Amino acid sequence: MTEAATGRQKENPDQSSRAGSSSPRSALAQASDEKLIGRCLQGDQEAWSVLIDKYKNLIYSIPIKLGMHQDAGDIFQSVCVDLLSELPRLREHRALPKWLMQTCYHTCFRHQRTAARLVELPEDADGESQLPASSANDLPGHLMLQLEQEQVLRDAISQLPEKCERMVRLLFFEFPPRPYEDVAEELGMATGSIGAIRGRCLAYLKKQLEKRGFF
Repeated sequence: MTEAATGRQKENPDQSSRAGSSSPRSALAQASDEKLIGRCLQGDQEAWSVLIDKYKNLIYSIPIKLGMHQDAGDIFQSVCVDLLSELPRLREHRALPKWLMQTCYHTCFRHQRTAARLVELPEDADGESQLPASSANDLPGHLMLQLEQEQVLRDAISQLPEKCERMVRLLFFEFPPRPYEDVAEELGMATGSIGAIRGRCLAYLKKQLEKRGFF
């Protein structure tokens, strides 16, 4: 399981989970964190892969938001190893997203402190280091809220019917945007039907978001 935690996920998650992937959805894809964690603790490799896939974008997004693009892969691996180690001691499974946010944020600052020891950081006009001062528990509230909202959206999309999930990702999470003709070919449907199905999928998504208190 350690290899899965640190090996195949170092690439950009947007490249490793393309919206149009034809890979079948795992039977565990819609399982709760509690169920996934329970199976992980029993040594279930598929459950671990699903759990990491569920939260990889959340983990990667934190160093990216902090401008640590080059370190994001290493930070992701470090957080996965920490998760694997701490999973048996995680008392409240519903708190996993916040645990990941805090752990990843702390890991980012550890990387910054390591970099500060290896290279001389530039100083501002007052002679102070530009390395942000932060305590161990100091994830800013506005960043926490943004991360939580983004994860709610990911979770809601993952609960859509599989074809709806793929359509939403193809239409709204690809850059540059995919034309309807490409989306129709990817999904194996008529181009003329995309608009109506898109509307139904967005209605499903709105219901999922409302259930999670997003609005």
